[in-house]
Amino acid sequence: MPTVAAVVAVLCAVTPGKAGAAGASGPGPGPGPSPYAFAEGAETVAGAASNVEGHRLSPGKTYKSALPRAGQRFYRLELKAEDSAYVSVTAVPDPGTKVSYADGVEVSIQDADGNNCSPMEAEEARIGSSESPRPITATAVRRVGPGEKSCARAGTYYVLVERARASGTAQRLAQRFDQDDQDDQDDQDDWDLEIHVASEPVLRADGATVPPETWNSAAPVLPSGERRTREGGTSFGTARGLDNGVWGADVEPGQTLFYRVPLDWGQQVSVAAELGSTGGGAIGGGTGSTGRGVGRGAGYVSSALVMTLSNPVRAEVDDADTAYDGKQKTAVLEPLPPVAYENRFALTDEVSAMRFAGWYYLSVHLSPEVAEKFGEAPLELTLRVDVEGSPRPGPSYAGSSVPADDFGVTERDTEAAERGEVAGGDGAAAEDAQDAEGKDNGLMAVVAAGGIGAGVVLLAILGVWTLIARRRQAAAVAAASASASGTSAPGASAPARFGPPQGW
Repeated sequence: MPTVAAVVAVLCAVTPGKAGAAGASGPGPGPGPSPYAFAEGAETVAGAASNVEGHRLSPGKTYKSALPRAGQRFYRLELKAEDSAYVSVTAVPDPGTKVSYADGVEVSIQDADGNNCSPMEAEEARIGSSESPRPITATAVRRVGPGEKSCARAGTYYVLVERARASGTAQRLAQRFDQDDQDDQDDQDDWDLEIHVASEPVLRADGATVPPETWNSAAPVLPSGERRTREGGTSFGTARGLDNGVWGADVEPGQTLFYRVPLDWGQQVSVAAELGSTGGGAIGGGTGSTGRGVGRGAGYVSSALVMTLSNPVRAEVDDADTAYDGKQKTAVLEPLPPVAYENRFALTDEVSAMRFAGWYYLSVHLSPEVAEKFGEAPLELTLRVDVEGSPRPGPSYAGSSVPADDFGVTERDTEAAERGEVAGGDGAAAEDAQDAEGKDNGLMAVVAAGGIGAGVVLLAILGVWTLIARRRQAAAVAAASASASGTSAPGASAPARFGPPQGW
């Protein structure tokens, strides 16, 4: 028979155990959040030193890998003749490591002869003038369609990822400003990689192959008014949705925030990012626990804020940066064309990248050098987002894109941007009140479930006690009758007693 201790253990498992499971889903103790939240469910793969041994990558999937500080890594693709392929590689240097403005990552898709499938497309990303360790993304493409002859056959292709190094003029400039630049690069640790693969089918019928010659390229008039709080994510996979308006968040030195904006065919986006003033100037003044003094202008950080806009396959569209001296500063993206399929045939990267409808990603990075000059406290970030133009019908594809939700905008996407949901379609709202309400509801559900579960267990135990007691009482009656008649009833036992059965 079970003991009283066993019953108590059952009850404890039903009630506190539920709450414990809920708590486990939140962040646990540790040194702090990762600087980049890799995609949930991403498969971890090892790149190969040889193309023959490269791990196969499939469209629609995201992978986690690593890139050594020296050498290169290969992966493999099996492609159809009628699909364009996009492989984006996000390199994540460890916080605190020293990086050069010329340091970065390069990615290419190659055929069996080692030919680059898209020599005219941008396939590298560099740290840039901020010289701050931050996630950077390079995207390679194998493009099919009218006029495309290289890499046009179905078959096996190879993805090559390697560390970008300063060369030629860039190397001479690096040596001019920092004699130890190359040594710093050689001392860097391995970089983690997030690899995202997508494919896009050809059109049912050949369309325009000339990008629009005219579009509204005037300086945008950005939204004004009170800003609404919307904290950013820490990766493409956790990017927070934005629609038209003025949005605010706190950004810490060294941190990169990710947002996403849905753009349909024919729509045009304008974005500005503003850093608020410190309210006290640089550290040189020597007041307060944050180190912010009164000597405004005593500190200066070049490329303190870096803002990058990327398209649905994570290829960079444009970027902007601004210096910071303690006063409010603004970085504004250059005017960009409306989204159009034929933009891909443009000669400039900014126009060519505006080739899909879908989620466009906005990343904002604050240099860790800001902490040295103005203290470690976060600064106030304001984002002004304006999407103009009514959606237009898109091109007629001959098949389905993979993943399908990377290309195109649905009503659900528009609602997700309004509510500030994170990428992945999990329905989590951005507003703090909604988040708090969800947590409260979840806690109440746990409590309710625990209470119901405990009640069920108690009723079951009482039922067992009652059944056993009744059986013993019946046995006792039978025994008494048998004793009166001088016979012995099988299974006779001692008289029944109240309470739990013996042994409990």
